[in-house]
Order: sequence, then C-alpha cells, then structure tokens
Amino acid sequence: MPSPARRSRSRPLHTAVVLLLGLVIALVAAPASGEQADGAAAGAPAEQRLPASFQWTSSGPLISPAPNIGSVAVKDPSVVQDEDGTWHVFFTRVDTRGDWGLAHTSFTDWSQAATSPQTDLEASSAIGPGYRAAPHAFYFAPRDEWYLVYQTGLPSFSTTTDPDDPTSWSAPRNFMDSVPDVVRQNIGNGHWLDFFVICDDTMCYLFSADDNGHVYRSETTVADFPAGFGNTRIVLEDSANNLFEGGAVYRVGDSDTYLLIWEAIGSDGRRWYRSFTAEGLTSQWTPLAATQDNPFARANNVTFDAGGAWTRDFSHGELVRSTHDQTMAIDPCDLRLLYQGMDPSAGGEYSQLPWRLGLATNTTDGC
Repeated sequence: MPSPARRSRSRPLHTAVVLLLGLVIALVAAPASGEQADGAAAGAPAEQRLPASFQWTSSGPLISPAPNIGSVAVKDPSVVQDEDGTWHVFFTRVDTRGDWGLAHTSFTDWSQAATSPQTDLEASSAIGPGYRAAPHAFYFAPRDEWYLVYQTGLPSFSTTTDPDDPTSWSAPRNFMDSVPDVVRQNIGNGHWLDFFVICDDTMCYLFSADDNGHVYRSETTVADFPAGFGNTRIVLEDSANNLFEGGAVYRVGDSDTYLLIWEAIGSDGRRWYRSFTAEGLTSQWTPLAATQDNPFARANNVTFDAGGAWTRDFSHGELVRSTHDQTMAIDPCDLRLLYQGMDPSAGGEYSQLPWRLGLATNTTDGC
C-alpha cells in the first residue's frame, strides 16, 4: 500500500488523466462544426431520432378517383390503420361544379389501394352535403370513439364506433362556433383551414393554418375533448408561401420529441414540405429539414419507382402512423408519406386540378 505521501503526490496526475479522457470522449461524440443535430433529444436512442436530412422513393399514383364518386381529384388524404390491420384512407373529393366533399376507401394491403371501392360520405352518411374538406381521422381511446376532423369553414368533426362502416359517421359538429380573434387579426386574404388534432397525456391540441404564413394551436383537456377548445395562439410564422397549409404534427416514437410538417410553395411554384421539431407540444418549434435545398419532401429529394416522375408537387398529406390513437405516434425508422401529386403539365382552376395520391418511403440512412 502506498504511503500517505505517495498517494498525495499521485492525485494531480490521476485527475489530469481523467479530465483528458473526458475531453477526448466529448470531442469524439460532438457533431462536427456546422453539422445539424438530430431532431430527437440528446441522448435518445437511435430508434427514437430523426435524421437531419431526408431522401425518399415514391410510388406512382396509388389512389385515383373512382367513377362512382364523380370526382376529378383525390386530395388531402388522412391514413390510419385500425386494430384489425385494415388501412383506412379518407380524402377530399371535388366534382366538376367545384362541390367539395369527403370520401373513404379501405384495404388490407397497399397493393389493393388502386382498386378498392370508394364511398362518397356526403351521399352515404349523416355527414351530408355542403362544403367539407381536408379530413383527419383517428381513434380517441378515452372515449372509445373514432373521430373524423374536417373543415366546413370552421373546424368540424363526426364520430363513429365502426370505421369499417362508412355510412355510420355522425352529423357534423363544431369544435368552435366562431373564428378566434387571433386568426381574424392575422389571416389577411387567407382562409382558416386544415385542422389537425394531437393529444398528450393531459391535453389535446388543434393545429391549423391560414394560407398566410401562420401556424395556430388551440387547446383543451383530454377530459373535456371534444369540447372546450380555446386559447388559440400563433406558434410559428413566416411568409405566406413558406408556411402555407396542409400541416400535421406527430410524436416521434415514445420520446418527448414532436415533428411538425408544413406545406410550402417553392420558388418554382410547386408544393413541398418543411419540417420542425419541438421537445413537447407547447415548446418552441425548431427547423429540421426546412429549406428548399434541404427539404422534408420536395422534387429534389424524391426518386420514383418504375414509371418515372409523375409529379413535381408533394402536397397536403399525412405520415403513416405507428398507432391509430390520439397520440399520433410515428416510427422514425419507418417513415412513409401519403401525399397528393399531379401531372406537372396540368393547369387550370384550382378545384379542377387532377390530384392523385402517391406513397413515398423514406430511404435515409439511420436507425
């Protein structure tokens, strides 16, 4: 055993070695200068992290209007898989007169998507006629009910206990009876639209757009949902083209990281997606892949399966969720985006544009 004098003299050297080793480890672990950090919280396991940039490969058009629904377009999809493994896709349909409504299709395998029957919810359910668009579907576990959220000029919803029966949806009800003051004061010549619900353990949040560069968030408690929405505020703002519409918010795995994707209009006039992350649904949103050179999804980071690039627009869509409930969880190692695209040569009045649905799969290295 060393003498007290020798122990005393050896401590500075031991401390220096420990400090030096700690510094080396920190330098090796730190990202290089200028490198964008992962979207997930530091220290989160790899399977809970998002990459700093994205690459996708896309199918051709998977879902087009069926003759029986009299539509020129399939757009604004919401996709959810029920507990039996059936995929449900809800979407906006529009006829040649410019009448907007909701429709539904379902299948057990994506290879069936192109040929599966489509149901016009206006004609077949209590949702009924009138302007209805931009659906968002999910199962609300606390009430054991399925919700279909959509726009009617206000944020509206219908419910069912059986999503396999498209005739079972209830008549529309509103989350709010009027446009909040903060929206009225900032909307300009835009429209209040594209409503998306996500909940954590205690609160539910309603995100929305205004075609004028603002992301809004309203809130209520899980206990009060679907009633009680208020406290509407702006949580992100930019130019109208940079934060246009078609937004969605997801929980990344079972982490505390949330992903917000928002549709923009590029310098080429084409639609594309930006992305942001936050550590909690009430925290500040930080850009992730949010520029035209480093987009979430845009023509410059998407390749196509056999058949070629059938679209240059990556517009109003949803990520495929890993759960079907109100938490909107996604698996960052299995990212798929169901989006609307169209023939690049198409033009004319907006309601008559021939939107179709394609499925893009993330091919970014990671996980």
